[in-house]
Amino acid sequence: MECTKEINLRNCNCTYEPCSRKGTCCECIRYHLKIRELPACVFPVLIEKTYNRSFEKFAELVNQGKI
Repeated sequence: MECTKEINLRNCNCTYEPCSRKGTCCECIRYHLKIRELPACVFPVLIEKTYNRSFEKFAELVNQGKI
């Protein structure tokens, strides 16, 4: 499967500028899961900016109906 990096970048809300994985979703997901996080794209913009991408934060937002 070919990576569609340019298309992926259009929907990437990651605010971590030096990230080398932007637009390469398979690498991004693999990286974040390894450190018990989810990628930026599953979080609302204001939460993403806090860099708290933990499973726990995601569950909290789901329980609050924000996701």
